[in-house]
Amino acid sequence: MTLLALIAFPFLLAPFAGWAGGRSSPLVAAVPLLLFIGFAAMMPYVSADAIVHETHRWIPSLDIRAAFRLDGLSLTFALLISGIGTAVFLYASAYLKGAPRLARFYTVLTLFMASMLGAVMADDLMLLVVFWEMTSLTSFLLIGYTPEAAASRRSAQQGFLITVSGGLAMLAGVILLGTAAGTFSITEILDQREAIAAHPAAPAIIILLAAGAFAKSAQAPLHSWLANAMVAPTPVSAFLHSATMVKLGVYLLARMDPIFSDTGLWITLLTLFGAATMLVGATLAMRETDLKRVLAYSTIVSLGTLTMMIGIPGELAAVATVTFLIVHALYKACLFMVAGIVDHETGTRDSSKLGGLRHYMPKTALVALAGGLSMAGLPPFIGFASKELVYETSLETSGWWLVVAAALLANIAMVVVAAIVAIRCFAGEQTSTPKTPHDPGFAMLGGPAVLALLGLVFGAAPGLVGESLIVPAASAVAGYPVDYSLSLWHGFTPMLALSLLTLALGAFVFLRWDSIRPRLAGISQIDSWGPDRLYDRAMDGLQRMSTWQTQLIQSGSLRGYVARTLLVISVAGLATLLIRGGFEMPSFAGALTPDVTLAVLLVIGALAVARARNFVAGIVAAGLVGFTVALLFLVRGAPDLAFTQFSVEALAIVIMLAIVGRMPFRERDYRPSRERVRDIGIACLIGVTATLIMLAVLAQPFDPRLSDYFRMTSVPEAHGRNLVNVILVDFRAIDTLGEIIVLGLAAVAAAAVLAGLRRATSEKRP
Repeated sequence: MTLLALIAFPFLLAPFAGWAGGRSSPLVAAVPLLLFIGFAAMMPYVSADAIVHETHRWIPSLDIRAAFRLDGLSLTFALLISGIGTAVFLYASAYLKGAPRLARFYTVLTLFMASMLGAVMADDLMLLVVFWEMTSLTSFLLIGYTPEAAASRRSAQQGFLITVSGGLAMLAGVILLGTAAGTFSITEILDQREAIAAHPAAPAIIILLAAGAFAKSAQAPLHSWLANAMVAPTPVSAFLHSATMVKLGVYLLARMDPIFSDTGLWITLLTLFGAATMLVGATLAMRETDLKRVLAYSTIVSLGTLTMMIGIPGELAAVATVTFLIVHALYKACLFMVAGIVDHETGTRDSSKLGGLRHYMPKTALVALAGGLSMAGLPPFIGFASKELVYETSLETSGWWLVVAAALLANIAMVVVAAIVAIRCFAGEQTSTPKTPHDPGFAMLGGPAVLALLGLVFGAAPGLVGESLIVPAASAVAGYPVDYSLSLWHGFTPMLALSLLTLALGAFVFLRWDSIRPRLAGISQIDSWGPDRLYDRAMDGLQRMSTWQTQLIQSGSLRGYVARTLLVISVAGLATLLIRGGFEMPSFAGALTPDVTLAVLLVIGALAVARARNFVAGIVAAGLVGFTVALLFLVRGAPDLAFTQFSVEALAIVIMLAIVGRMPFRERDYRPSRERVRDIGIACLIGVTATLIMLAVLAQPFDPRLSDYFRMTSVPEAHGRNLVNVILVDFRAIDTLGEIIVLGLAAVAAAAVLAGLRRATSEKRP
């Protein structure tokens, strides 16, 4: 029950987080802190190559279990989620102090954290899908924290539509994968990886799973939602969009990598999309001045790097992936919170208008410098070791020049972004800002300071995190035990040369950034034809198509709606009978004389309804049809149904006659001749279709198993002798409950309409 308890803990404490956060109490950080301590206690088990499994019953009829798995990969994500969550919760208690809707904000943020933990620890694909969609829903609420702002609504909707659409593709891939493997258990699927990789459905599974992961992890061309999500408060940006939610797609790819790592489609798809995302993110980051958007586009670069690393086979790529995953989470969450501090204390986050903040904010400047140095990949920070691993992995790939070029350009962008945040804003001459800046208190500065310090500590002593976390996680990604010793210095190698080249070119671009940025920002085609603009055009097109479709279909004529519905039903029924060869005639040898007589009465009643000149005559003729059906029930030995039908028909005739008598009908039939002919044709077509289907059913031998079952079990199991009542109340209780609810809602709606009419009449009366 340990894993289930760790996941249930934040769900149960979400109300407490809302209560404490609503009072801006730092105590709200206790929720993720306790989770972090719980997961840290599991490290000795996982570092010994152990995998903790836990299974509980959930939906046994579908072989779906609430199964959880804790290995190196899931533990790494769990520690990042809860650890950075602690820093973010503490930071938000000061950053959002006095903001509206705080209780709701912290409740949703806690539910998001719980959903992330459930997703990375799920050992059942269907359970993973459930938690996956919960992260999309909670992130939608967090991005739309200020629903009164149009930009907030638009960004929340965009992120939700893109990630949920990807989730639908992923669900299809999960169903195919579970069908191919014969199980939804991730552990059992990993055990039969060779058979699944050779399955005919493997290409479709790869494409669908990759589509879901790409949408979640903002891979090009689905990247635009991530930058737009920066309208959310900085704690949301630091938590969701740098360290956690956007990494969920990366987690899925890493979890599935042992299955498809030798598949050409998997390698090509991940490598190409990852490299393209790196280049797109680097280009867009160079166009921005808003600190949060600059960091957001650099996150896109990092997500592309992770995707490309996963696509490269081999244990070195697995080590590089996990190391970069941890390093990026540390420095990016740190710098996002620094950007929020700058905005909070100065009143602006436009980097072109900031400078000299070190004089007012020396502590913040030191934290920003430490985070920036790790992001730029300078020793002795662990970011240097991560960058070396990325270059080493790139050099070992076939077609290495393309991968190395993408990695080089991406790392140059990282150096420039780090310099913009950590140097440009704090160095240089003092600039005037809307507010007089100063260092914040511990609640806001403590979290980013700890994250920056960890980057330095792990770089100086990589063994602290290498053997206990990185190697077990890399083993999970590779699918077999990995033997690697993480170190900061590898000597004078080609990777070191590439690192020096990266720093030199990055420094050059940063020094020329004031002239490069306006040129990139002036390329109007990026704004006019980029994915973000295409999204707006797609939404506009959807609205126009919906308007056209509504005008075409919703004509306002109930007669027209019924005619189209019956026409579609009849054509579909006849087509099915024709294609399947379903035309059959039963034997009428045993037909009873009363049946024939009643059939003649039914035909007479139907003709009377069609020939009725007014509503009263039509209602009476329709009642004749109903009474004839009741007589048929009576003749066939179902007196309870017959008397029910008699009661319903009599009551329906009385009610309808009362209603018609109060309605101002003047014309007998306002339809032109053309519409009458059309309606006659549709009526005949639906009648012929229903008759042919009924004849085909009667031509089949009667199967008494169901009726025998009800007859034998009604007394011992349902304690009733009236079969009809027993079926409705016991065997079909859910159907009956649904029908009662529908009728109840209809009655409430009718009562509301009648009450409104009475009120309107009484208001007019004076």
